[in-house]
Amino acid sequence: MKTTLNLNDQLLADAKALAAQRRTSLTRLIEEGLQLRLRAQADSAKRGRVLLPVFKGRGGLVAGVNPLSNKALLEALGDDA
Repeated sequence: MKTTLNLNDQLLADAKALAAQRRTSLTRLIEEGLQLRLRAQADSAKRGRVLLPVFKGRGGLVAGVNPLSNKALLEALGDDA
């Protein structure tokens, strides 16, 4: 099917150069680009919402460690360098 596209001059020049470098046609290069973009769109739609794991264990900070102090946290880790 034939169609008309309005492309940025530099984008068209770069696409023609890449097509020549790959020894393919500009049409084939554009088709491949559209296929990649449509496939990526379909893949992202399939993934949907990602559920992150949540730790439901017990515990917490060691008694006597101030969670608002970087120095106290580093000392508790033994990394107070």
